[in-house]
This record gives sequence, structure tokens and C-alpha cells, in this order.
Amino acid sequence: QVQLVESGGGLVQPGGSLRLSCAASGSIFNIIVMGWYRQAPGKQRELVATIGNSGRTTYADSVKGRFTVSRDNAKNTFLQMNSLKPEDTAVYYCYVLVGVRPYWGQGTQVTVSS
Repeated sequence: QVQLVESGGGLVQPGGSLRLSCAASGSIFNIIVMGWYRQAPGKQRELVATIGNSGRTTYADSVKGRFTVSRDNAKNTFLQMNSLKPEDTAVYYCYVLVGVRPYWGQGTQVTVSS
């Protein structure tokens, strides 16, 4: 079993920044990919960013150039979010691929508003 705990969400003004963290525990000996999804009310969950074990990253076009995903090469992943926009408002979920199984955390709310 894998457990993921996100932290770092909150309320931020447009143009501001937040840094999300995710700590993984449990059966995490074969993590292939870590990353982040987000879901706004009434919308589908969408992939925001991923990072592989080699450090290779991918980003959604909507966040490219503003968000940066990183990991500590073991069990933690981070999402630095800059130049935040109201449309970034969503629940952000940590994601890991363990072998062929995906897991998500419980989510952390990010609200971008004045």
C-alpha cells in the first residue's frame, strides 16, 4: 500500500506563488513516476506535471513556464507554482506510479483569488 500526503496549499493572490509538497510512504520501492494532477469543481481531473526517476519532466501546456516539478530521488515530490492565475484554482493531487499502479493523495486546495 502507498500513502501520499500533500501540503502547501492555500489562498494566494493572482500573480503569487505557492510550493506544494508530497510525501510518499508505504510500499514505494518501485516508484516509476511522480507528479501532480488537479481538479476544479465540475471539471475533469487533469495532469499538471510529472517527473520520472531520471529527472525527466512533463508539463501541461497551461502551466508550462510557470510551474516546476521536482523530486528528491526517493519519495517526495514538489510543485513550485509561480505567476498563479484564478484558473489555477483547484484541488491538487499528488500522484505516483508504483509499478503499474497509480496512486493519488487526498488533495490540497489551491485558491487563487483577490
